[in-house]
Amino acid sequence: MAGSTFGNIFRITTWGESHGKGVGVVVDGCPAGLPLEESDIQKYLDRRKPGQSRYTTPRKEEDTVEILSGVFEGKTTGTPISLAVYNKTQRSGDYSAIADCYRPGHADLTYDMKYGFRDYRGGGRSSGRETIGRVAAGAIACKILEEFGIKLLTYTKSIGSVEVSPARFDAGQIPQNPFYMPDAQAAQEAVSYVEKCMSAQDSTGGMIECVVTGMKPGVGDPAFEKLSANLAKAICSIGAVKGFEIGDGMAVAKANGSQNNDPYEMSPEGEVIKLTNHSGGILGGISDGSPIIFRAAIKPTPSISREQSTVTRDGRSIHVQVKGRHDPIIVPRAVVVVESMAALTLLDMMFASIHSNMENLVRFFKNC
Repeated sequence: MAGSTFGNIFRITTWGESHGKGVGVVVDGCPAGLPLEESDIQKYLDRRKPGQSRYTTPRKEEDTVEILSGVFEGKTTGTPISLAVYNKTQRSGDYSAIADCYRPGHADLTYDMKYGFRDYRGGGRSSGRETIGRVAAGAIACKILEEFGIKLLTYTKSIGSVEVSPARFDAGQIPQNPFYMPDAQAAQEAVSYVEKCMSAQDSTGGMIECVVTGMKPGVGDPAFEKLSANLAKAICSIGAVKGFEIGDGMAVAKANGSQNNDPYEMSPEGEVIKLTNHSGGILGGISDGSPIIFRAAIKPTPSISREQSTVTRDGRSIHVQVKGRHDPIIVPRAVVVVESMAALTLLDMMFASIHSNMENLVRFFKNC
């Protein structure tokens, strides 16, 4: 199976299945000398682990990370970093009743059509547990970005029709509610809405927003290596993501140029600044120095206990109720996954930008 590797210079390969012995990632291209401990990674994994509230799967996994290589005496060595998280509470028997049928909304059918084989125990590689490797690698990327003053603030913007109010935006509220919403009132409204979905044996989707500050201009390349394009690919590679937009996003289809353009002026310090940020911090595929703002649309959890129609591998039409331990909403646990994929993309493209002009090369090689 191809397609498990992401990045060019800061390169990651995730491995493992939902109900196998474990999941993890190999990170290649991390510079030597970065202080790194398992606790640096664990705090990110704790944001996506199951069982944190009644609105996440009750599967109890500590998701404890173990560094297997690439770190010596608390610092990275420049060699591949291998990270492992071992599965401990798999209940593969929960899936025996659906081993021969295709769950609606899942990748069961497409996997079977492509490979002629699939791991029916939670979806195997298509399971959300694959994102553990992404988050573990993303934690390292975020730590490097912090060295350059680059920070990512990621949160739930909406759940169903419940949306965060700009007037009530409070970043301090993000870790204070089970939905990671920066709006206490919206979070409470979301509780009521999700409870109704659960009572109806249904699920819901939502929107995640990420704001990147401290990003310097000049990252990204024209044509096929645009920063915006690579962010879109990274975010849309997350299984639950069905839409991506940056800046004003889909709203530009109804805007005029006079509304969508970002005017410039000179700052008192003699720098060019933008008066607005409709572009979301990227122009021509290159970062412009203003905050990068993008959103990801997360689909409703496909595993619902309500009866649905499907077919078996031998072509029989049946009705199925998906058993097991599933999230009624994926959005809260996906917040850190979106953040991690964004960090991996930004860092990889920053590394690729070093050779973009002679000044950078002379600064590094001639003056070192």
